[in-house]
Amino acid sequence: MAADDQYFLVVDDFSTMRRIVSGLLKELEYTKMVEADDGSSALKILEAGALPVTFVLTDWNMPGMDGLTLLKKIRATPSLAHLPVLMITAEAKKENIVMAAQSGADGYIVKPFTAATLKEKIEKILARRATMAAA
Repeated sequence: MAADDQYFLVVDDFSTMRRIVSGLLKELEYTKMVEADDGSSALKILEAGALPVTFVLTDWNMPGMDGLTLLKKIRATPSLAHLPVLMITAEAKKENIVMAAQSGADGYIVKPFTAATLKEKIEKILARRATMAAA
């Protein structure tokens, strides 16, 4: 899928971090995105279906609904379960990485990160998804 085919949902409670992630996506030539400030508002965007979101980038630690809960709700909703989800966190704890993977995360990235790291994670996830779809 080409960069212009992707529509990202960027979820983080800090507006500065949402701006940084959105800026990195633009640097990588991904231009279609929407932002949400927590898991609840992200889930509302996804469930409304008005925007053609194809990829979710979510922070882990947020007040209200956190990223892990959002991930679990996405995986439990048949119309959303197919969406790739990349977890973003400040913590590189092994148990968190395992928990994210067991909950259905497609990837895990630790802040701070570069555009190159983000690109590598997104491309790996999309390639793995394409291989799974072709199988």
